Amino acid sequence: MTTQRRQNGFSLVELLIVVAIIGIVSAIAVPNLISSRRAANEASAQSSLRVVFSAQATYQATKGTGAYAGDLATLGDEHMIDGVLAAEDKSGYHFDIVGQAGSGNTAEFGIYAFPLVSSGPLLTGTRTFGTTEEGILRGEADLTAVPNTLALIRALPVLEN
Repeated sequence: MTTQRRQNGFSLVELLIVVAIIGIVSAIAVPNLISSRRAANEASAQSSLRVVFSAQATYQATKGTGAYAGDLATLGDEHMIDGVLAAEDKSGYHFDIVGQAGSGNTAEFGIYAFPLVSSGPLLTGTRTFGTTEEGILRGEADLTAVPNTLALIRALPVLEN
């Protein structure tokens, strides 16, 4: 009487096929995931610029006696923006207020958002953004220079949403 041995488990070929399928799915999904993260970072940057613009208008009308806040930390201390944005880095972008000067009707400010990682596979954004006291959201895909002056922010093209 012969007994049959029952084999449980997977063969090596079956395991290699499963690993190959997982690799193919990963090769398709990972770039899409990274692209989605970049798009989310850019949307967050635009939203954060709008928040800072509103906070600056509130600050000018209440605490600033006609002048805008000179930095994000001041707006954070006044609880007009969240602590993460007040620390100047949020969702893969660096934020900074520039060109704050004067008081009353001559008060002006600019704020820009620039990707923390502006090249390579870990790129956190493909565009730079900015706005001024006018509230017009501007942006472009040129990541060669940080728009760290009012003139550079005003030179950015107006975003078409």
